[in-house]
This record gives sequence, C-alpha cells and structure tokens, in this order.
Amino acid sequence: PKYLQLKEKLEHEFPGCMDICGEGTPQVTGFFEVTVAGKLVHSKKRGDGYVDTESKFRKLVTAIKAALALC
Repeated sequence: PKYLQLKEKLEHEFPGCMDICGEGTPQVTGFFEVTVAGKLVHSKKRGDGYVDTESKFRKLVTAIKAALALC
C-alpha cells in the first residue's frame, strides 16, 4: 500500500526520529494527515493531496523539518 511506501521513505529520511502510525477509516477512503509535535503539517482532506510525487514528498519533508525545529 501507498501508506507503507511513504512510511518507509519518511523513516529513511528521519531515522530514529519519528514514530509513524496508521489507522484505517472504514467510512472514508483516502483520508491522510501528518501531524508533528501536535501540528498538522499535511492533510489530504484540507487539499494537500496524497504524497504521490517527489515534489510533494519534498514539501512534506520540509514541513516536518520546520515543525521539528519548533520543538
């Protein structure tokens, strides 16, 4: 699944720094959000789309780094 591929890429990008978990939603498909230190940095529901290109992945990595810097 796409979630597992993205999880592996993020774990490679941030080794030992993240606890990535997923939760299925039986009523809604494609609901995908990334929260770092309590801050929502990516939400498919809000219009960010799924992370399916390298440019979207880089944007997500940049948002994660910015959120981690605030911790």
